[in-house]
Amino acid sequence: MPTAPFAIGNVAVLPRTAVNLRPRGGVFCHPLRRSTSRPLLCSITSELSQREEDREVPPQELSPVAGGIVALGKFEALHIGHRELAIQAAKVGPPFLLSFVGMAEVLGWEPRAPIVAKCDRRRVLSSWAPYCNNMIPAEFQVEFSSVRHLTPRQFVEKLAKELGVRGVVAGENYRFGYRAAGDALELVRLCEEYGLGAYIIGSVMDKKQYAINMNSSNSKERGQVSSTRVRRALAVGDMRYVSELLGRKHRLILMAKDQDRFTSNKSRVSAPKSCLLNLAPKEGLYEKCSLYIGEDNLVPCKVVIDTKHVHIEMDEMRSFIHILK
Repeated sequence: MPTAPFAIGNVAVLPRTAVNLRPRGGVFCHPLRRSTSRPLLCSITSELSQREEDREVPPQELSPVAGGIVALGKFEALHIGHRELAIQAAKVGPPFLLSFVGMAEVLGWEPRAPIVAKCDRRRVLSSWAPYCNNMIPAEFQVEFSSVRHLTPRQFVEKLAKELGVRGVVAGENYRFGYRAAGDALELVRLCEEYGLGAYIIGSVMDKKQYAINMNSSNSKERGQVSSTRVRRALAVGDMRYVSELLGRKHRLILMAKDQDRFTSNKSRVSAPKSCLLNLAPKEGLYEKCSLYIGEDNLVPCKVVIDTKHVHIEMDEMRSFIHILK
């Protein structure tokens, strides 16, 4: 049987068997405008030197990010702060998001559901194209175990010589290298030394919670938009706040390999939480949602999340059943 995903979020471009849910009305109806308030705090550029020309890699060995501009970060939630990094990268060249995979396993962290389902990340990045000179930022992942013990210098050297990037973009609070020894200023210095462009941008601040966190004792918590804030907002079911942080509606995807795992009655479809592919908001009722089936079919609905299931309640159940067949 074909897999059958459900989603709460924006309109999805998925196979015919896909079903997508999104909040409707109010704040959810208007996409966030591009922010123009992010200052470029530091920027260095350099022409290709003879040394760079000498280290060119044969075409067949070029990395996928060779010649590109890589934004550095974790990129878990793909929130508006991450989008600003991509926007800056796109101003200079082909934009890439460089992040590390396998951190949880190496550092012994407890596994947790992703904020954005893996199968949905491409759609989110595609929605950034209008902000990024009509380019879709591409993701490039590096195994954390392969860079964990690199010094800041070794890390920048890897970017320049092994990956062949042309420049980097990072936030003002970015730290890198073994035990996070390097900061944004050192990144700029090392990039200049290795002939790379470096662009440091100011943090995108959380306007709603900024004042509350001004006196936070957490050195990393300075009022900026973060994936942690998105998780906290989902944990309390504040979907308006989640949308403000993400710059889009949150999208919840459920997938079952066997459609029998979805049950239905007169006006409700239910799926066990084991079908979830990403992080759901807290238990409760979420009204003014929309169920998308494939690319073109929209059914207004409500979503109820309890301890074991996600329930989708519709007035147009017959149409829904007909479309799925």
